[in-house]
Amino acid sequence: MISTTDIAPSTEEIARRVLTRLESAWNDGDGPAFGSAYAEDAAFVTIRGEHLDGRAGITAGHAGIFATIYAGSTNRMDLIAARPITPDVIVMNSTGTLTAPHGPLQGTHTAMSTSVLVRAGGEWLIAATHNTLIQRS
Repeated sequence: MISTTDIAPSTEEIARRVLTRLESAWNDGDGPAFGSAYAEDAAFVTIRGEHLDGRAGITAGHAGIFATIYAGSTNRMDLIAARPITPDVIVMNSTGTLTAPHGPLQGTHTAMSTSVLVRAGGEWLIAATHNTLIQRS
């Protein structure tokens, strides 16, 4: 008999686990935890078009916004789609619904993200994310 712990997670489950990790870190205001979901040489394009380079840059950038413009904010991240490119690469599309109590995005706003996940040993890390604010009509 094969136990459920012997079954590899599906592409969708891998993507959901990564999103849960990011969402928890955001909602805890934890820049280092947010950055730890990224590969050392990852790239991140913010909703403002800024490019954050490497895990250290992503960590510092998020720690900064968690302490200032997004302090006390929450972000609900939802998986739209995930598809494998190779056994070690997944492309993930998701939305993030940010609720900010103050700052330039006070209120509730939604962004669309595309991320590339890579298998690094026994874990999945994000190699790149491009995040775009969805403009309200």
